[in-house]
Amino acid sequence: MNALVYHGDHDIRYEEVAKPVLASNKDAIVKMVKTTICGTDLGIYKGKNLYMKEGTILGHEGVGIVEEIGTGVTQFKKGDKVIISCITSCGTCKNCKKQMYSHCEDGGWILGHLINGTQAEYVRIPHADNGLHHLPSTIDDEAALMISDALPTGFEMGVLYGHVQPGDAVAIVGAGPVGMAALLTAQFFSPAQLIVIDLDENRLAFAKNIGATHVINSETENVVERVKEITGAGVDVSIEAVGIPSTFTLCTQLVNAGGHVANVGVHGQPVELELEKLWIKNINISMGLVNTNTIPQIIKAVASEKINPKALITHRYKLDEILKAYDIFLNAAREKAMKIVIEVA
Repeated sequence: MNALVYHGDHDIRYEEVAKPVLASNKDAIVKMVKTTICGTDLGIYKGKNLYMKEGTILGHEGVGIVEEIGTGVTQFKKGDKVIISCITSCGTCKNCKKQMYSHCEDGGWILGHLINGTQAEYVRIPHADNGLHHLPSTIDDEAALMISDALPTGFEMGVLYGHVQPGDAVAIVGAGPVGMAALLTAQFFSPAQLIVIDLDENRLAFAKNIGATHVINSETENVVERVKEITGAGVDVSIEAVGIPSTFTLCTQLVNAGGHVANVGVHGQPVELELEKLWIKNINISMGLVNTNTIPQIIKAVASEKINPKALITHRYKLDEILKAYDIFLNAAREKAMKIVIEVA
């Protein structure tokens, strides 16, 4: 089969590799229909994960059709159309029993990271009964693709960890795919203000189109002063969706007393926490890796058209064009890219 394979820092190749086979009776082989590229894939490409094994197929998101199942798989059969969770979970270890699937003792974020992933014609899914979700016929494949990772990440780590409530003022710092997923899913709770902050005017316009009540260009405006003008004070929830020290600090500056700072961004550098200013504000700070326990809930919301995740999609390519798609995503601002669909079959 054909796949996108990691060979080292800044070295990914589209090439022919062996088709996966069952390694456990709990595995399934899925024939990929659509996949996409995530910011963590770009991190791997840029050499952020130096422990990556050469020869690993990238990707952890996708929609596909079950091709083969192990004898221990009970919830799926050949021919089922499925959403692939970005997180693999056994369902029985102590962390899984707490719904901390990202810390499964025999799983977690392993697809396209520690084992071969979804940017291929076929993928092996360990613990298939937990790692796959039935795709209702009422949901479009492209909408379903956003449920693999982007939507649950924005929803769980941003909206739920941030304790967004009706009438809240919410600031989202970073208008990339996960920030926009937080924007979409925050609307479940009817906040009074949804303020999106970025330095890319195209992404700010995008945010306005999918539900932001206000947008602020951090390059041309004083963000703290502008937020106070909009809300009268600070915000109840600030969601960090970039992953750099300055944006995390900004989130702590924006949150009002008694509020929540929900860090969603993937950080690669130390961040200074100004406890001398924050301790007296009675705020909560949260962070973590998505567990995907909300995927069933999101499937229902998408099926009932409460949100339209296809709005996040800006580009579409075939699998054999995936290197071009990576170039587009690496230059997202220039190319006005949000989420890219890779059509496999």
